[in-house]
Amino acid sequence: MGLVGLVPVLGMPIAVLALLQFRKAILHQGGQWNPAGNYLIWGAVCGGLGLLISTLVFGLVMYAILNSLSR
Repeated sequence: MGLVGLVPVLGMPIAVLALLQFRKAILHQGGQWNPAGNYLIWGAVCGGLGLLISTLVFGLVMYAILNSLSR
């Protein structure tokens, strides 16, 4: 799910969902070994990067729109 979050703007809700799923899985893990721990971590990394990329793209688009309107 986190990999889909890398799609700029459209992946924003998926990235948030991936981060929420990561948090839920970590809280319910209870210190036990998780055989899919690497996938869990990489899903959170991809989700976080996707959220960051989407926020930056959205900010740049809004800046370009506001800059063109002020001319």
